[in-house]
Amino acid sequence: MYVNATFTFKTGLIEPLRHMRKKTDTSASKPRKKKGFGQHFLRKQSVVDHMIEKIAISDTTSILEIGCGDGFLTRSILEKTPCVRLWSYEIDPEWADYVKERITDARLSVKEENILEVDMQELEAHAPWVLLSNLPFQITFPILFLLYNHKKLFSEGVIMIQEEVAQKITAKRGKKYSATSLFLQHHFDFELMEKIEPGAFSPPPKVFSRLIYFKPKYPDPLPDEEGFWKFLKLCFGSPRQMLKNNLQSTHFDLTKLPDELAIKRAQELSFEELLVLWESLKTS
Repeated sequence: MYVNATFTFKTGLIEPLRHMRKKTDTSASKPRKKKGFGQHFLRKQSVVDHMIEKIAISDTTSILEIGCGDGFLTRSILEKTPCVRLWSYEIDPEWADYVKERITDARLSVKEENILEVDMQELEAHAPWVLLSNLPFQITFPILFLLYNHKKLFSEGVIMIQEEVAQKITAKRGKKYSATSLFLQHHFDFELMEKIEPGAFSPPPKVFSRLIYFKPKYPDPLPDEEGFWKFLKLCFGSPRQMLKNNLQSTHFDLTKLPDELAIKRAQELSFEELLVLWESLKTS
């Protein structure tokens, strides 16, 4: 399942910014925002400040940004932190050029690439990285699995994602709780930060957003880990169904399934309870 997925602040003193200058805007207009790239640009400075302040950034910190847009977050990172470098991956060449023309800082590298197609080995020389990004909604899960596959490259980060997605990946029980929730929580610590209204963006999205802090963790390997995640996928196959119904067409010997668990839904059980259940059924 996910194991083989392919998608897989305030620091002390602010250093002088003599090395950064702003170019005069000589263009008649900005590039057009493109719906296909999920371009909703942040316009609320306090939100950006909270992202930056959440993490202790020093003059040795490497920062990664996914989607610089018009440079609103990019510029704030450079102005408010002493980071040693900021690499910003931007899929839209027009906006990449726009930012490169207007922000000249020796620490900034704007890369006109799709982050999902990047050879992540190019980050190794400057790891670990801090990720600060307003993520395009449509690639949130691919980005999360990319982080999983390369989590040793990242120390921590703050990302902006859709509110509904934030609730799904942090759920501990209930309708939003899923095998994906469990998988991501097993590999990352998450902390919900502030909820952001649509008006904080241009153009405003139709839904609320959420800042979420993450930090990779390195749990002990599970016995037959791939098998366990496949088992969880079966348990959550029809979320409103009882476990006995979700597992009835599988090879598992359901006579080993305790009656009190058989009538429960996977959404009612913790990771630990599901792991114990897996251990009791996997040999059947």
